[in-house]
Amino acid sequence: MSPATADLAPALDIDTRLAELERGVNLLLNTTPVNAAEAWADFEHSDFATAPTLRLRPLDFAPDLALRDLYDVRVEDVADPALHTLFCAKRDEIARQVTVLVDRDTSRAVYGSLQLYGGVSSPLAAAASELLDAVPAPPPSTQSVTAGVFADAARAEIDRYRSVQPDFSADIEVRDDVSELMVSFGRLLIPEAATFRADRVEPLVHHEVGTHVVTYQNGARQPLTLLTVGLPGYDETQEGLAVLAEYLTGGLDPRRLRVLAARVLAVGQMLDGAGFLEIFESLRAEHQLPPRTAWSIAVRVVVGGGSVKDAIYLRGIMHILETLAEGTDLEPLFVGKLALDHLPLVQDLLDRGVLTAPWVRPRWLEVPGAQARLERLRAGVSVTDLYEGG
Repeated sequence: MSPATADLAPALDIDTRLAELERGVNLLLNTTPVNAAEAWADFEHSDFATAPTLRLRPLDFAPDLALRDLYDVRVEDVADPALHTLFCAKRDEIARQVTVLVDRDTSRAVYGSLQLYGGVSSPLAAAASELLDAVPAPPPSTQSVTAGVFADAARAEIDRYRSVQPDFSADIEVRDDVSELMVSFGRLLIPEAATFRADRVEPLVHHEVGTHVVTYQNGARQPLTLLTVGLPGYDETQEGLAVLAEYLTGGLDPRRLRVLAARVLAVGQMLDGAGFLEIFESLRAEHQLPPRTAWSIAVRVVVGGGSVKDAIYLRGIMHILETLAEGTDLEPLFVGKLALDHLPLVQDLLDRGVLTAPWVRPRWLEVPGAQARLERLRAGVSVTDLYEGG
């Protein structure tokens, strides 16, 4: 332990406890349908006429006890002003996560989601509409691969990181109780029934492994444990970086751009009172999204009583683009899972020797063409400029 870290030992004990509590809540897994494959089959069989019944897993913790344990953490004892502010914000965020889970499948759920992720501003909605207008709907993709093939590609990518850092590791699980590809506390979870467009495998691997797993692994090498589960409000920046990874590796194609935009419009419709069928039909008929894609977007927006999280992908990349145009160095964003707002704090901790430089850098920064694309972004572009045609 460095002298700088030793001075913060009491604060780091509190940091560890907050991270443990968030792991126990596991918001991501507990807001993911367990029956998505069956629900899609039923919806397709109904000729897209009957809204699906989505089931969530039972909570494996007692919310009231979790909140009691959370507020027993003596954040007020942290003397370092920056860390005190950070830990207070993190405690509040975990409490909101618990409330969201308690309110699942009720009319209150969406309000907790708004507190965690924010709403859809007029500029964000305008950018989404502009993207859908500017990017033509491509013909359906015909080549796809199975979950097993994707898992093999992810394992190969992990091996590439392991060739640089032999201790780099990540669990990969193909599961029948998740509906979407996700990284949960460093584990890559792949839906068993999922298929993936063949041309999306590489960019998705850079998104999931090269961003979400890499920042988890980097965070695990820091004394601040919250850098593994995420500093308060980290999700938007993390997803913005992951979309950046897709762009730099040439994988942010028209279909993907349209999905990111459609997610924002779907969240807006849900907030305006639209139900699953209305959202689905709008995405399919008005915006020419394939039925399975429209289904996935609509499910993600209405699950559990309403979620606004999907708006953070487009908002995140827009903020990353603004940051790049300002000349900000991306490197501190790789020390773990943090938000752009935390850069001054993280830089201060780096300068003081509390944190160390990222253990491993994302490979997506080094693929052919990535640096040229990055320089283009640093010159200043809008999110619509990410469309390269084709």
